[in-house]
Parts: sequence; structure tokens; C-alpha cells
Amino acid sequence: MILGNDPILLTPGPLTTSLATRQAMLRDWGSWDTAFNTMTASICADVVDVVQGAGSHVCVPLQGSGTFSVEAALGTLVPRTGKVLVPVNGAYCQRIVRILGYLGRACTTIDVPEDRFPAPQQVEDALLRDPSITHVAQVHCETGTGILNPLQEIAQVAARHGKGLIIDAMSSFGAIAIDVRTTPFDALIAASGKCLEGVPGMGVVVIRKAALEGAQGNSHSLAMDLYDQHAYMQKTGQWRFTPPTHVVAALRAAIDQFIAEGGQPARGARYAANCRTLIEGMEQLGFKVFLDRKLQAPIIVTFHAPADPNYAFADFYQRVRAKGYILYPGKLTQLETFRVGCIGAIDPNEMRNVVSAVARTLAEMGIRQVAPLAQAA
Repeated sequence: MILGNDPILLTPGPLTTSLATRQAMLRDWGSWDTAFNTMTASICADVVDVVQGAGSHVCVPLQGSGTFSVEAALGTLVPRTGKVLVPVNGAYCQRIVRILGYLGRACTTIDVPEDRFPAPQQVEDALLRDPSITHVAQVHCETGTGILNPLQEIAQVAARHGKGLIIDAMSSFGAIAIDVRTTPFDALIAASGKCLEGVPGMGVVVIRKAALEGAQGNSHSLAMDLYDQHAYMQKTGQWRFTPPTHVVAALRAAIDQFIAEGGQPARGARYAANCRTLIEGMEQLGFKVFLDRKLQAPIIVTFHAPADPNYAFADFYQRVRAKGYILYPGKLTQLETFRVGCIGAIDPNEMRNVVSAVARTLAEMGIRQVAPLAQAA
């Protein structure tokens, strides 16, 4: 699907974008111009439609990386007297806990091993034990491992207890189905440079109208106050502060392609095919996937590092990169791993090509023991 000589980014974002998306950034836009403001409004409407939220939810865009929007959503929607339950099974869940510490918001955690997901019953039990909890913050796809957490079931538990749910859907939005009618939430956070296949630089937060209306005065920060951002945009049609105009234009082009492809079902099917092709090819080479298949999201795959003494990730990475593919280092604390992303403007043919590149790299490095230590033993 990609033309040109640039390496393919097999990461969870930034990711490889289409030529049409990149070309959309060749025009300069005035941030107060009517055409630009109309473009922003159209993006917000389309983002809400992805989760079937028209009428009940609004989209508030924000400059910066996805983490900026996670912090903004937590700071805006959780009152300073609130308390957040965070199921933790990876690095991005841990980041939410760290953000809450900076914000001075109370939190409690459910700690789960990185190769498992939090059970809805654990969330139920935690809410029953501690009625002071006001919100649940759940990462949908934990890209530290590639695990897909049971969002719909956890959302239903939170709703049954009257708790606000804040979803970090950074790596799942646009690829994995989320519907407000079956997965009720107060806020869902996504970003331009993930499964919508735009470029990095802005987040989008889909917020339940009633939750946003009650959030005035909660935020710790003017720049990250989503209530104020939305109110200003409703009044003027403009961003409060200088927007990332080229990123917005690229996202508009990317969403146009997303819709033309068939929306979330088609995008998810392509990524799932990418993931299957990758895993099957890597397993034929002897690699072992970290997660059980039933836990694996079609976003990014964690592989155990080879047990061979000739293996070193830095060398492995550079050799694969020279063949046109940029991999991602592992993010586990106890095991040596590396990750390969399945998202972006790529198809299964690219996944077969990367498997071939890895096979050639193994031969060049003299790696014969591809399985990890435990399996080799």
C-alpha cells in the first residue's frame, strides 16, 4: 500500500501514513479561517459517529500527544474530591496512576499481571468495597504488551454502580468496535496518529454531554481544561489557542480514507489480517508470542527475544531497519521482548515482507536459537 523508500513504521504510533494524508499537510491554514473551523467541526462530528454517540456525546479536540488528552480528561472530569479506580496491567495503566498523582486526585488500583486482563468481577468487588470511588479509568488496548482488556463488561459494571468511566482508547479507537449504547462511558480518549492513520499532534476526547456540563471548575490547568475548550469552540467555532493546523488537515484526509475504506469494521478487519499474517510468519521462524491468542489485540504484538547468545536488540533493530522496517523495543520489566505493530497504511503483504526481513536478519546474525530461554530449556 506504500509508495516510496521511507521505512515502514511497525509501531503503535506514529505510524506509516498514506500519500494522500501526507499531501494534505502541504497547504497552510489560517487558524481563525472559516474553512479551517468547518474542517475541525467535521472531524469532531465524524469522531463521535465512530462510537454512535451523536446526540449524547461531543468531541473536544486538544493539541499535543495522546497523553496530553488523557491528563486533560482526568483533570476535567474527575472533581478534586473524586477518587479513581485504575485496573493496572501495563505501562499505560501505570501512566494514568502517575498522572492522577500529579493532579492530586485520589486513586486505587487493581494490580494484574501483564499477560492477563482485569476481570469485571474484580472491578465489581473493588467498587463494592470502596463507595468513595467516583470514576473508573480503563485502558482498552494496553500497547505495552498488545493485550485487549474487556472494556464492554467493565463499562457495564461501572454504569451499574453509577461510576463515570474514562477510557484510554488511544490504540483501539477506529479499529476495535466501541458503541456508547452497549459500552457507556463519560469520556473516551483517542489521538490523531493511531488507528485513524493521521499524523501525531492532537488528541480527541469524546465526552458525554451531561458529564462535561458538570465539569466546570474541575481542571487544574487552563490549557487542558476541556470544559473551557468546548465552551469556547461552541461560542466561536474556533480553538482557544493556536491549533496544529497541518495535523488537523491530515486528520481530515485520513478520516475521509477511513470512511471510504468502510469505517471501523473494515479498518479492524485489515489490522486483524495483518496481525494473523505476522504471527503465523514469525512462529514459523521459531518466535514465541508473549500473549495467549485470545488476549491479543490486532494492534501490536509482543515477541519473546531469541535465547541465542548472538542476539542483541540494537543490532537486530538496525539490520531490520536497513531492510525497510522499523520495529519497537519491548516494554516489559521482567522479560526481554520486542514488539511489532500491525496498524497504519499497510496490508498483509507488508507483514509477509517484514517476516522475510527478520528471517534474513537472523541468518546474518547467526541466530539459530530463536525460541526464548524457557522454551529452549
